[in-house]
Amino acid sequence: MASPDPYATLGVSRNASDAEIKRAFRKLARKHHPDRNPDDDAAESKFKEVQEAYEMIGDASKRQEYEQKKRMENMYGGGGRSPFGGGMGGGFEDMIGQMFGGQQQNPFQQRQRRPQSRPKGGDIHVSVDVEMNQAIKGGEVTFQAQRIKVGSGNVASKTTQNFKIRVEAGVKHGSSKRLKGQGNEHPQGTPGDLHVTFRIDAGEGRHWENGILIQQVSIPFSTMMLGGKVKVNLPSGKSGFLSVAGNSQPGDRRRMSKAGYLQGDLDLEFILDEQEELTSEQIEVLERLRDVGL
Repeated sequence: MASPDPYATLGVSRNASDAEIKRAFRKLARKHHPDRNPDDDAAESKFKEVQEAYEMIGDASKRQEYEQKKRMENMYGGGGRSPFGGGMGGGFEDMIGQMFGGQQQNPFQQRQRRPQSRPKGGDIHVSVDVEMNQAIKGGEVTFQAQRIKVGSGNVASKTTQNFKIRVEAGVKHGSSKRLKGQGNEHPQGTPGDLHVTFRIDAGEGRHWENGILIQQVSIPFSTMMLGGKVKVNLPSGKSGFLSVAGNSQPGDRRRMSKAGYLQGDLDLEFILDEQEELTSEQIEVLERLRDVGL
């Protein structure tokens, strides 16, 4: 049985920033915490699922390991040939071949045939989070990546190494950059490459969707039903008032041109304002609304 997708459990996309994942976890953990849902088995079960998902991808190092494992499983067609569990299919040599740049470059098979070109180690794929202000201005970021290194006696070992990379001003969310020769090393050849994908942290209440910046706008129930205006803080730091039409629904969107990242589009998505606690006056009003069918 396949394990649940931690991204789906936390309600985030696969290219979400680490900060976005942490915010999603905190929101869901607070919502389903047993203290807020006493004697609710479903909430307790969901709380455990959220915790388990965060254990898998909540830490940058664990997330990289998870992504590497999924890539290897996909290479081997799922569980049948995965070197991480179940039947290994091609076995140990296949797994080593992937580490060192593909089965055709497996160092254990070099004696069996003459290589036509010098073998190359496997490439590494990592993602690096960049704050929006830094993405606009550009600069240098430091990150870590797990890498296969070959020492004396051609002994291979996995190490965690620090890297620095230049972020160009105006870098796009999801764009990538290659660091040549910084991938996995090969005992009889040259190292592979390190491919870095940039994830721009959209900030609290925002996320990316197909290259468009989405911002959630919290709207009270009365304004959602009757219409009105709500204050919106834009990514630029400016703020203004958004007109909300009557009979609006959670999930409705309004697009603002040139209000997003680097004057791109910004989609404002309506969500229902959640009240942590209700005053006695609010409870009284809600009870009257219930009496009239709302």
